[in-house]
Amino acid sequence: MDRITIPDDQVVPMEEIAGGVRGLRIAFVNVFAVLHGNGSWTLIDAALPFTATFIKRWAEKFVKTPPNAIVLTHGHFDHVSAARDLAEDWDVPIYAHALESPYLTGEKEYARPNVGAGGGAMSLLSPLYPRGPVKLGDRLRQLPAVGELAEMPGWEILHTPRHTPGHISLFRQEDRCLLVGDAFCTTKPESFFEAAIAQKPELHGPPAYFTSDWNAARESVQRLARLDATIVAPGHGQPLSGANVPEELRRLAVRFDEIAVPENRKRSAA
Repeated sequence: MDRITIPDDQVVPMEEIAGGVRGLRIAFVNVFAVLHGNGSWTLIDAALPFTATFIKRWAEKFVKTPPNAIVLTHGHFDHVSAARDLAEDWDVPIYAHALESPYLTGEKEYARPNVGAGGGAMSLLSPLYPRGPVKLGDRLRQLPAVGELAEMPGWEILHTPRHTPGHISLFRQEDRCLLVGDAFCTTKPESFFEAAIAQKPELHGPPAYFTSDWNAARESVQRLARLDATIVAPGHGQPLSGANVPEELRRLAVRFDEIAVPENRKRSAA
């Protein structure tokens, strides 16, 4: 798998991603707080097991009230594990796409990982990662099929499968800020050293070991590239901002198979 290198001067601090958007890196995964003009805020994703207290203490540094909701880009363990504890503590709903519901209500677990995806230790260890089923109980709500969520004014919900069936991204047209979840990454997610330690700014596809449909994943990246986003905040890697970001995303879309698809899946993605 190849990569698209990004200049260091396009990396922006997690605490100043865009107006009202802050991020927190926990090991190899990010969560985000989106603050709204009406004084409310929303948590995007909920990280790893046993991180609820860490996330709460982080949020308390810049907000004095609970969020209006938790929004999940998808239900993989590194994006959902603190969600129920946080929702119970804060007494707030958890939103996810309807196609993620079976994985969040205890009905189904995600497919087995592609341990042969290559690229580093994260792929090799992938059989050990929890695949569910997760049970979020009566806190879970379905995101609207199109348009905006009332709790996130100004943000468009985009269905961007198929890292998972109901994976979503979020786009704010006002400043062309894009929260992509795992639709693509700005670090090499298959490598523990790069994903959790070095985090060199590079464009990569979604985590290859857990991506279930490469044709749909390609179409999602192509759709996101057409937005001409100038600010990008991924679930894995560092946030980027700059006039060159739209062109770099178009390059990722054009070279998606070369950069993202593992060798043992290239035939099925052709």
